[in-house]
Amino acid sequence: MKLLVIEDEAPTAAFLRRGLTEEGYTVDVAVDAEEADRAMAVTLYDLVLLDVMLPGGSGFNLCQHWRKNGYTRPIFFLTARDAVLDRVTGLDMGADDYILKPFAFEELLARIRAHLRRPVAGEPNDKLQVGGLVVDTARRRVELDGEVLALTSREYQLLEYMLRRPDRVITRTALWENIWETDEEPSSNVIDVYIRHLRGKLGPDYISTIRGAGYVLRTDAAAH
Repeated sequence: MKLLVIEDEAPTAAFLRRGLTEEGYTVDVAVDAEEADRAMAVTLYDLVLLDVMLPGGSGFNLCQHWRKNGYTRPIFFLTARDAVLDRVTGLDMGADDYILKPFAFEELLARIRAHLRRPVAGEPNDKLQVGGLVVDTARRRVELDGEVLALTSREYQLLEYMLRRPDRVITRTALWENIWETDEEPSSNVIDVYIRHLRGKLGPDYISTIRGAGYVLRTDAAAH
C-alpha cells in the first residue's frame, strides 16, 4: 500500500514517514500544496494524509479538487485546527476522516487499516486485467489463465505499476523512482533482472522492451 503524507512540519513528516514505513507502507511526503498536487497527478495512492494549512494552498481546496477529478481513495485530514466548523468543512470537502494533532499513532494506524479494508467506490474488486492476467490489488493476488502466480514483493510492485499504465512506455528512471523510491541512478542492471524474472513468470508476450526507452505492458498480449 502506498500512502502520501502532506505535511510541511519536518519533524511530523519524518515521524509519520518512519512510523508508517515500519508498518510496511510505502510512503511519499509532500511539503506544500504544489508538490502534493504534482504527486497526485502521477501516482495512484491508496490513502492520503493531508494537513489543512500548507504553504501555497489550503488542504481543504486540495481535497475538493482531487475529489472532483475522480480520486476515490481515502483522504484523512491530520491537523491542529480543532474548530467544529473546520471539521465539518473537511468532511464536506470529501475527507473520510479528520484527526486532530497531537494524535496517538496506534489510533491513526487503526483508522488507516479500517479504511484500507473497505472497497473503493467505483472499484468494486479493485482488479486490473490484461487478457488472462488478473491482479487483485486489495489482496495482492496475481492469476494468469486461472493459475495463481507466486511473485516476490518487488515483482508484484513492478507488475501493478505497469498494469496501471498499459501500452505506455515506462522508463527505467520512472520504475526506479516509483518502485525503489530513490533519486539515485539505478545500480548495475537491477531493473533488467527484475523485469526478466517477471517476464519469465508471465511469459514473453506481456512485457516488451523498447530499446533505449524502457518497457511496455501490452494489452494485446492475449492475442499472441
